[in-house]
Amino acid sequence: MAFDMTGGTGGGSTRLAEPPSRGRVLVPTILVLSGLVLAFVVFAGFYSDWLWFGSVDKGSVFGTTVMSQVGLFLIFGALMAGALALTAAVAFQTRPAFGRMTAEQASLERYRASVEPYRLAITIGLSTLMGIMTGLSASAEWGTFQLWREGGEFGQVDSQFGLDVGFFVFQLPWLRFLLGWLFAVLFLCLITAVVVQYLYGGIRLQGESRAVSPAAQSQLAVIAGLILLAKAAAYWMDRYDLATQSQSLVPGFTGLKYVDVHAVLPSKTILTFAAVVVAILFFVTAVRRVWSLPLIALGILLASSVVIGWAYPTIVQYFQVRPTEEVRERPYIQNNIDATRSAYGLADVQVQDYDGQVDAPASVLRTEAGTLKNIRLLDPAVVSPTFRQQQQIRGFYAFPDALDIDRYSLDDSQQGAVVSVRELDLTGLPEGQRNWTNDTTVYTHGYGFVAAKDNTATSGGAPSYFESNIPPEGDLDIQEPRIYFGQSSPDYSIVGAPAGDPPRELDYPDDASPTGQRNNTYTGIGGVSIGSFFERLVFATKFQDSNILLSDLINSDSRILYDRDPRDRVAKVAPWLTLDGDPYPIVVDGRIKWMVDGYTTSNNFPNSARTLLNEATNDSVTATSRSVAPQARDQITYLRNSVKATVDAYDGTVNLYLWDESDPIALAWERVFPDTVQPRSEMPEQVLQHVRYPEDIFKVQRTVLSRYHVTDAQAFYSGQDFWVVPNDPTIADVQVFQPPYYLTLQMPGTSEPAFSLTTAFSPSRRQTLAAFMAANSAPGADYGTIRVLQLPRNTTIPGPTQVQNNFESDPTVSSQLNLLRRGGSTVVLGNLLSLPVADGMLYVEPVYVQAAGEQGFPLLQKVLAAYGSEVVMEDNLERALAKVFTGSATGGGGGGGGGKGAETTPQQELAEALTDASAAYEEGQRALREGDFGAYGDAQERLKSALDQAAAAQQRLAGESPPTAKTPDVTPSPSAPATPDQSSPPATEGATAAGVGLPADS
Repeated sequence: MAFDMTGGTGGGSTRLAEPPSRGRVLVPTILVLSGLVLAFVVFAGFYSDWLWFGSVDKGSVFGTTVMSQVGLFLIFGALMAGALALTAAVAFQTRPAFGRMTAEQASLERYRASVEPYRLAITIGLSTLMGIMTGLSASAEWGTFQLWREGGEFGQVDSQFGLDVGFFVFQLPWLRFLLGWLFAVLFLCLITAVVVQYLYGGIRLQGESRAVSPAAQSQLAVIAGLILLAKAAAYWMDRYDLATQSQSLVPGFTGLKYVDVHAVLPSKTILTFAAVVVAILFFVTAVRRVWSLPLIALGILLASSVVIGWAYPTIVQYFQVRPTEEVRERPYIQNNIDATRSAYGLADVQVQDYDGQVDAPASVLRTEAGTLKNIRLLDPAVVSPTFRQQQQIRGFYAFPDALDIDRYSLDDSQQGAVVSVRELDLTGLPEGQRNWTNDTTVYTHGYGFVAAKDNTATSGGAPSYFESNIPPEGDLDIQEPRIYFGQSSPDYSIVGAPAGDPPRELDYPDDASPTGQRNNTYTGIGGVSIGSFFERLVFATKFQDSNILLSDLINSDSRILYDRDPRDRVAKVAPWLTLDGDPYPIVVDGRIKWMVDGYTTSNNFPNSARTLLNEATNDSVTATSRSVAPQARDQITYLRNSVKATVDAYDGTVNLYLWDESDPIALAWERVFPDTVQPRSEMPEQVLQHVRYPEDIFKVQRTVLSRYHVTDAQAFYSGQDFWVVPNDPTIADVQVFQPPYYLTLQMPGTSEPAFSLTTAFSPSRRQTLAAFMAANSAPGADYGTIRVLQLPRNTTIPGPTQVQNNFESDPTVSSQLNLLRRGGSTVVLGNLLSLPVADGMLYVEPVYVQAAGEQGFPLLQKVLAAYGSEVVMEDNLERALAKVFTGSATGGGGGGGGGKGAETTPQQELAEALTDASAAYEEGQRALREGDFGAYGDAQERLKSALDQAAAAQQRLAGESPPTAKTPDVTPSPSAPATPDQSSPPATEGATAAGVGLPADS
């Protein structure tokens, strides 16, 4: 309490001084503290990002990105704020002096009196606010700016303007942004000038003294002239925008068409010069203050923009183009075709006519062995529950919904594989074990790599693993199986401890250990140090978790792991890439790594068809699986797989490799971020062996090629030859594209089988097969080569949808499927694979049976196969192939004399033929057990020849002429006798099939 003492000892007064208002202290204090907290939150995010980029040795990416954003924010924000402040200052300084106060001015005087004490603060505040908003908008364009700054040439010119494509991709987007920013500045300046001039009397709207002061006229005329100059530039830029404009001429058409070249382009040119003339007239008005001429000119310009810019092109379109549209648009359609195929990497697609046979000889088992022995039976979108049940080990491990396809060298040969990693899944922990300590410091990583052969299964239908279990067992010699960086890793984990401290991080359950588990202490270089109090405070703020600050489990050697998804890590170090939605794990030098494909895209490639990325890449896997990320709803006209990246699953190290060294966009970004992308030649050989042709670019290419395989403009205009990507016929009640499939197959015209990504096409109005497309995925000179087998338009080969219908409508197949469904079991249909075989198309579909209940998982039980009109369902692939190709083979053999010589009796011929058949059958069975399809095909041909001779001999014994070109159905099962053929003639007494050791069904 304070007192004010006045007067002397002889008198005076004493009064209590007024205490200061609490509100005057509390409110500023709260505001200051709030500001400090907000500032520290922003700083924590910024600082933690800086530490993260340093941890992956990509600090230059962070620095360049931040400096670009800050620079653009300051420059464009300052220019906007400066322009508005200058406009307001000029308007205020040139305000008129008032002699006699009018009613209007008297009313405004009250506002002026209220504003005047704060005029400077309001001007600065509003200008700064608009500058901040503009600066934020400009900072978001840092990528556009950097491409403008570092972009080069494509070495390819557009068909209309003769400009390098680089102008449209690199220069035009930035010029468009500058023009838009300039319009925003000028319009805001115009509004500012009008408001200030009106407030201070430069513009008077009421009374007898309605007028605009000379100074206000000059200011407004100059701003209007600048706006018209900007409009002239916009008209000129509109000419180039026509090259990237979507049109409705034909599906997918982008670019200039006839009316654009002959009407719109001249109109834009005329309007450009007209706008310049009108702008000059406004500048003259700023000096002479005669408004009639510029206003008349402005009206004419507006009318011309309607007449010349809209009416004239409309007239040309309706009266000149429409009557002969196909002829007039033909060269522009051809420009669109050529540009689209170039922009999407389809210019060198190899198209081959394919006969589309529906019959094949049994010899196909030998001649097509390279494809047939590699047919994939495990569907990665189906067998995840099987991996989970057999290899999950504990509930806190998990496998993704859709597994991945790769290949490994086993026993000196390439083996296709279905692969995945055993990742950590905290949701699998019992609720009683969920706490901050367990979630953050104990359960920190997954463990192990699991791989199964893709073309076989165990006798019970389970995957045949060649890498599995905990600790790892198998052929891949994995030295570091821990998964600290994966697709389902926790948001953050805190790992590491001083040497000598007992390990705390759970490795895996181990019954041999006294504690029932093996623990580990992280010793990698991944993550960021969190040992100091300041670092703990930063990350406690970032993750809004006070435990980070308070826990005594964190020590001087602790590290925090965050941003752990491989796609997220690559996206941060290469923000200019569009990433494939399906990273896949590989084993390299005993370590597990993630392979991530990166794309460069553009929406400004002239005359190239525009594609919606998310629609083109959507299929039955992306629609149903949470482990495959969908693409954003971005429109593109250009796409390249320019970068392949690896992310180490243990320490999170990110390596980028420039895969497409001819891509101008990737080269431009390499100049923006030097030394962040390594040359393709530096990719380790073991990583190179696991490179795949990525799925998302393939999906886009097949969508584009479904129309742009038509290279003749006249045929493209008619649209009769367009294809469609078939819907996945194995997914009931959902209309979604069939996914592409990785298969090892030998395409016609190639010398050996190759790991490839494949898809089928159907005609746009039928469900037959139109074409088959495969992209070579094997590293080497042929990598990326796209081959298309184009069937005749009148083909009767069924497409995937028809084949699936044939499977399910076949009485034999349908009855077997119903038998499999007994007892509440669920039949799960695997992927329907299309394979070009013997000038026709072989379809193979694995059939899984899943027991009822939550613990049921799919096991391979049957294999469906179809070739031409033949449809079979067998217990395994060998039986299915043998039956489908034997059933479609034509009979050959049988002759008048049986081919054994004049002195041989029919009885001897029959016995010899049956002996030969028995030997051929045994040889075929032996070949199947050894997996030798070539030898099996030879044995089948000998078997059929022997049986033809036996049938002929039997007819001779009966006194009848031998049949011609008639062969009984005698296909033996590879592992069990087949159903007896009711059409085969009965064996004669003394020479029965059983008597010479031939199976009874023969």
